[in-house]
Amino acid sequence: QVQLVESGGGLVQAGGSLSVSCAASGRTFRRYDMAWFRQAPGKEREFVAAITWSGGMTYYADSVKDRFTISRDNSKNTMSLQMNSLKPEDTAVYYCAADYSGLTMRLGRFSPSNYDSWGQGTQVTVSS
Repeated sequence: QVQLVESGGGLVQAGGSLSVSCAASGRTFRRYDMAWFRQAPGKEREFVAAITWSGGMTYYADSVKDRFTISRDNSKNTMSLQMNSLKPEDTAVYYCAADYSGLTMRLGRFSPSNYDSWGQGTQVTVSS
């Protein structure tokens, strides 16, 4: 199992860039497919991006495709989300999550209920 801690959120103007990171404890981080989710006030938690344990494959929600980039460094137990061309609708708390089963990327099932560990979240606010 892993414990996850997000960092790097903040306030940015529309059109700007921001990177958020997820630090994982434990030596098993490299075994797990990982993902980023976000939750805006009054809305359900939604999938943003996912990456396989090796970093060899990634998947993005249509709303962030070509603007966000997910990456990981297994030697440092970290995962990142680089966000470019930010929009006010990207405002949310961003969460990282770990999938212990390995099925989310394999089956394309990115529901929050399929993830086993979560961080506490980091706030990203995009002003117009």
